[in-house]
Amino acid sequence: MNELTTDLKSLHEATLNNLKSSKANNTLRAYKSDFKDFGAFCVKNGFKSLPTEPKIVSLYITHLSIKDAKMSTLRRRLVSIGVIHKLKGHYLDTKHPIIIENLMGIKRKKGNFQRGKKPILINQLKAIVNVIDNEKTEEIKKIRNKTIILIGFGGGFRRAELVSIDFEDLEFVPEGVKIIVRKSKTDQFGEGMIKGLPYFSNETYCPVRHLKKWLGLSSIKSGPIFRRFSKSFKLSDNRLTDQSVALLIKNYLSLAGIENKNYSGHSLRSGFATVTAESGADERSIMTMTGHKTTQMVRRYIKEANLFKNNALNKIKI
Repeated sequence: MNELTTDLKSLHEATLNNLKSSKANNTLRAYKSDFKDFGAFCVKNGFKSLPTEPKIVSLYITHLSIKDAKMSTLRRRLVSIGVIHKLKGHYLDTKHPIIIENLMGIKRKKGNFQRGKKPILINQLKAIVNVIDNEKTEEIKKIRNKTIILIGFGGGFRRAELVSIDFEDLEFVPEGVKIIVRKSKTDQFGEGMIKGLPYFSNETYCPVRHLKKWLGLSSIKSGPIFRRFSKSFKLSDNRLTDQSVALLIKNYLSLAGIENKNYSGHSLRSGFATVTAESGADERSIMTMTGHKTTQMVRRYIKEANLFKNNALNKIKI
């Protein structure tokens, strides 16, 4: 009996470890951050956060909606609370009627459409590159930062995918470069994918040529390709964080005279999808690059890109 109990305990621990491994590190970090906010709400109101019950979660969702949180935020917080319970070995019915019907009521009040962060389009991309070119800093740092921006945009990368690229993930071919993405947010089984970035005719904005130039200047032959600099501009072995990419984007947009509060690290990825859709790329080819598993988000990018292309008002002759 003791052996059976020990075996079941080991199986339970192994299962919890597998559940943790199924989530990307950034995703887990986001879940924990969300749950921390829920925990603070529970402490303030004298509720138990772990395990909790559907009624408490529903009250928390109402609390967030009163603070004007977006529907996407409410859904994400709900998922986070459920996942943390699962990881800690507790069951929580996140589809309980008291939660779902509350969400439906909030959605009716708020309406369906809520604007997300803006995509970086061609004009913004050119402005960022121009700012970097004129920046008073070491040339090697300028090349690194331009490469991050151009590869991020050109490959429709998530910022976590971008900073995870290693030298061993690259294969230069006559057409451009193949980049292996070993795992990502939506790749729950760790199957990986390969993105192909072709050469651009315009060298100023070509991600492949900038990548080659960066690797040549930095002499990187293995490990992370995007690394931190010391204060004396010595290149370290430490990988850049995904937060660094977001800060980089916001900083350069600000320097270009563009209000940056509506942009984020995701703006390179959404910019790629919007610009390629605007240029006539179909949803499947966009999804092949971005790694989206469903068409819902991609169709939204395509719809926004075509707002003026097939606009009925264009038929009016004034």
